[in-house]
Amino acid sequence: MSTPMAMIGLTGGIGSGKSTVAAVLRSLGAVVIDADLIARSVVEPGMPALASLVEEFGPSILDADGALIRPRLAELAFVSDERRKVLEGITHPAIAHEFLRQLEAAPEGGVVIHDVPLLVESTRGYSYGGVIVVEAPVSLRLERLEARGVSREDAQRRIDLQASDEDRRAVATWVLDNAGEMAALRTQIEAIWPAIQQATLDTTT
Repeated sequence: MSTPMAMIGLTGGIGSGKSTVAAVLRSLGAVVIDADLIARSVVEPGMPALASLVEEFGPSILDADGALIRPRLAELAFVSDERRKVLEGITHPAIAHEFLRQLEAAPEGGVVIHDVPLLVESTRGYSYGGVIVVEAPVSLRLERLEARGVSREDAQRRIDLQASDEDRRAVATWVLDNAGEMAALRTQIEAIWPAIQQATLDTTT
């Protein structure tokens, strides 16, 4: 089993451009483990976790193609702490297993980026060699979300439910300003890349 360097956390509010930063980091050679992508993949059709969810919450959580209807599952799971814990008891082990699989598959000596939208909000923490926070003005984030088809009211609600910029800065090792052009963002990332490599090395030596 290879032993990758310690992880670097990557986070930012919805619409901040975190995915763009992750793509640039990949281009520089980082392995990016996407928390949201893992959470979705473990409940795809044919996965054991989805079968367990159907057994527990019933077939009404599936659409005609056998895919999970997330809002329907939420309606059934978030009615009490007990039911929520049942949901988490099914999904969290599957997520953890896939996370560890990807972590173990990372090349030895590589930089591993853990892409976590709710890094600050989560009560399940990991030890990071450093944390990258991506920022952009709320007005710009709202424009980006509207361009994705999210209503302005829903976009604002989602932003309000997340941690504030101040909360994220409190855990940040590096803060990236994504209010400008792509070239400016890449310049910022390339500027901190040597420090990211050094931080992961320092944590594992």
